[in-house]
Amino acid sequence: MRLVFAGTPETSVPALDALLGSDHEVVAVVTRPDARSGRGRRLEASPVAVRAAEAGVEVLKPAKARDPEFLDRLRAIAPDCCPVVAYGALLPREALDIPQHGWVNLHFSLLPAWRGAAPVQRAILHGDDVTGAATFQIEEGLDTGPVYGVLTEPIRPTDTTGDLLGRLAVAGAGLLLDTMNGIEAGVLEPRPQPTEGVSHAAKLTSEDGRVDWGTPALHIDRLVRACTPAPGAWTTFRGARLKLGPVRLVPDAEKPAPGELRPGKKEVLVGTATHPVALGDVQPQGKRRMAAADWARGVDLTGKDALH
Repeated sequence: MRLVFAGTPETSVPALDALLGSDHEVVAVVTRPDARSGRGRRLEASPVAVRAAEAGVEVLKPAKARDPEFLDRLRAIAPDCCPVVAYGALLPREALDIPQHGWVNLHFSLLPAWRGAAPVQRAILHGDDVTGAATFQIEEGLDTGPVYGVLTEPIRPTDTTGDLLGRLAVAGAGLLLDTMNGIEAGVLEPRPQPTEGVSHAAKLTSEDGRVDWGTPALHIDRLVRACTPAPGAWTTFRGARLKLGPVRLVPDAEKPAPGELRPGKKEVLVGTATHPVALGDVQPQGKRRMAAADWARGVDLTGKDALH
């Protein structure tokens, strides 16, 4: 089939690579416009745009998917199907109607669970044991379309969003290719999603990443892992923000007060509403990331110091 692939972040690249290496013809890529990034705030193309350019594929970067020039170009290309992975923008009916087989999205959850922008983050935060990926026909509702195929993936006790999303991106690339093959062969029909088990995965903001040490240790562990690498978990120390890497549960240790710091030679414990956690890497404002024990020695902790 003639395909127009839509995607933006690094997570989308494995699926694009799978399609580029298949018998299908990727005739163009749709991605978000260049965005400012890094300390210099320079305009940078998306990872999908970079990969497509390397492969010699036409790259379309509409400010909005309803822009007339973009829609006219898409009609001229006349794709049979448009596979999508984390494109990052809503698709209007005018765009959805162009390809013969519609737009097929690879979503990183077991639909109808975790419809929305942050399915992997929410699954970790919620404490799910299993998640997965699904391919479905895009319609105007939010991730509500009928499903072509699914795969499952266990959530490991130490998984961050980055870890889990990395595995799902690779496994999901194969699922998306299988879906394209099945559609082309005429042997795959999408099935409506169940009406039960619906949950929504709103995007996590920077403020969501702030740790409340008055909550249970298990919740704090899940929150930090869900926010790693983005939007990032954090707390405050002596009035300044301190970024946090994943923590470790220490259920058999003496219980400090919530937020109270207990430095040791090799680790730093922090009190929670239940048992303490051991800090992993931390990053003070304007400094590099470092082991918590090294940070604690450098700031000369007193008995009254705590995280807030």
